Amino acid sequence: MPYALSNGVRLYYEEAGRGTPIVFVHEFADDLYSWEPQLRYFSRRYRCIAYNARGYPPSDVPKTASKYSQGITTDDIANVMRHLKLRKAHIIGCSMGGFATVHFGLRYPRLALSLTAIGVGYGSDPDKAAQFKRDTEVMARRFEELGTAEAIKPYQIGPARVQFQNKDPRGFAHFCAEFAKHSALGSANTLRGVQARRPTIYSLERSLAKLRVPLHMVTGDEDNNCLEPGIFIKRVCPSAWLTVVPGTGHAVNIEEPDFFNRVTAEFLAQVESGRWRPRDPRSLIKSTMAKKA
Repeated sequence: MPYALSNGVRLYYEEAGRGTPIVFVHEFADDLYSWEPQLRYFSRRYRCIAYNARGYPPSDVPKTASKYSQGITTDDIANVMRHLKLRKAHIIGCSMGGFATVHFGLRYPRLALSLTAIGVGYGSDPDKAAQFKRDTEVMARRFEELGTAEAIKPYQIGPARVQFQNKDPRGFAHFCAEFAKHSALGSANTLRGVQARRPTIYSLERSLAKLRVPLHMVTGDEDNNCLEPGIFIKRVCPSAWLTVVPGTGHAVNIEEPDFFNRVTAEFLAQVESGRWRPRDPRSLIKSTMAKKA
């Protein structure tokens, strides 16, 4: 099995295709196989790499929560790239992986050709911050006390997952079956070390305002915890595009894979052709008319 070493932790990865590299970073409730529709599509033109985060076998599962954090998760992307000797890559992440993708752009901008972040924002609402931390701890304890298969039953049919269940029962059943196989220890530590402690999107305003790496934010319009943070990033980050997908929940890449592949391919083409541009400052004028020359 191929592994990349990141600060003493082995990260399992798979790759397909040749060309400009894309690194895929998965969400909490899934693993590298959630990117299968993207690997099959983009590997026709790109070198695609997807890996399992720490805590997700066959990657190593560190035993203590101190080995998991937003900073460590971000560094893991860079270390996978170093292992594969990638000078630059497009980074595409979903949810937990989307957070890591945004942070990667802020921390390692010279390594990123572009950033695509799906469903980013959970825990950022200041009015729900305390509830989010409580819910995260409750979920971590469920993993420890009940095991993964039982622990995830309320999570997998949350308010931003039912859209997937309604649209694609077969795909949703597969998602739930794969989620049930995850390490209970790895999931609990990820919740406590990464999810519960990561900075909110709103706390990143100053850094996002300086970001120049092309950033594509993707969110479902029924993903209530991520829609507003996505709009916020669009407003404060001059390099951000925003795609809002109608009638869609959290993990757009598996819920609407064909649509996601098309809009992502267009974004990557804009970047690679040199046609991508940051937001024109004139579009920020508060008046509905242009100022006189």
